[in-house]
Amino acid sequence: MRILVAEDEPVQLRLLQGLLTKWGHEVIVATDGAQAWSALMTEAAPNMAILDWMMPGMDGVRICRELRNLADKTYTYILLLTARDHKEDLVEALEAGADDYLTKPFDTQELKARLQAGKRVLDLQQQLLGANRNLQFQASHDPLTGLLNRGAILEMLFNEFARSRRERKPVGILLADIDHFKNVNDTFGHATGDVVLRYVSQAMRSVTRPYDSVGRYGGEEFLIIVPGCDSVAAREKGEQIRRTVSRESIRAGDGSRITVTLSIGVSSVCAPADYQKVLDATDAALYAAKNAGRNRVQYSMLEMPEALPGRPLIM
Repeated sequence: MRILVAEDEPVQLRLLQGLLTKWGHEVIVATDGAQAWSALMTEAAPNMAILDWMMPGMDGVRICRELRNLADKTYTYILLLTARDHKEDLVEALEAGADDYLTKPFDTQELKARLQAGKRVLDLQQQLLGANRNLQFQASHDPLTGLLNRGAILEMLFNEFARSRRERKPVGILLADIDHFKNVNDTFGHATGDVVLRYVSQAMRSVTRPYDSVGRYGGEEFLIIVPGCDSVAAREKGEQIRRTVSRESIRAGDGSRITVTLSIGVSSVCAPADYQKVLDATDAALYAAKNAGRNRVQYSMLEMPEALPGRPLIM
């Protein structure tokens, strides 16, 4: 475990550093409060700190208070060391945000036990954070494909439309549907259908940018949001996705190969006011692509501004 030790008394500092190193910890050293604060503000800040109460620059109690006021900061477990042993001192330290308190001169085994208790608290916190991240992922992602689910992709659409209105930049919207997907399920079974859905999802993600959004809109239909793309760029992105998906065949359960194709409807808007109108127009373009023979990209007839003059296309 990485531990910050902030102590302005050289003998105490060497003692603590030696003990912690012997116990297998990585030690970061600070000789005053300012150095300790700087170490705690780095991206690689240790998640446990042993702070002397009285230090030049910033004392340990002030560091505790300032650290606890940072709501978005990763939690740091703090053990305060001090010669003060009155009950009111303990209350002040804990109210300032310290997790534990040890008086000098400290007992070596007691220090070790308190550090182990702190590590258990930090380990439990990491488990809780991991569980919370898993719950958040499950709430916003489709379990089969790993893409954003319908609610999450629509939320991204609202956010991108709001950004488009603020920044007066275009945003491309693509609705993609797997051609003849019902035939895949009926002929080869739903297990093969799931393989097709996962394959299409991975193929779309492979040709979209990190800040594009891809979601499972419903069944075999996908919604892709490509910020900064005018009509030309959005159509080209649709063609790129279509070509990528149809390039490889998929092995079905009976050993035969399936070629998957997409029909895609595309719109591009700038500062849109009505998201449903845009979705309806894109959906109409998708069905026009299907009616025209499938495996093609169709741009919507929605009347919207093209890319702003002088602005390069974003691919």
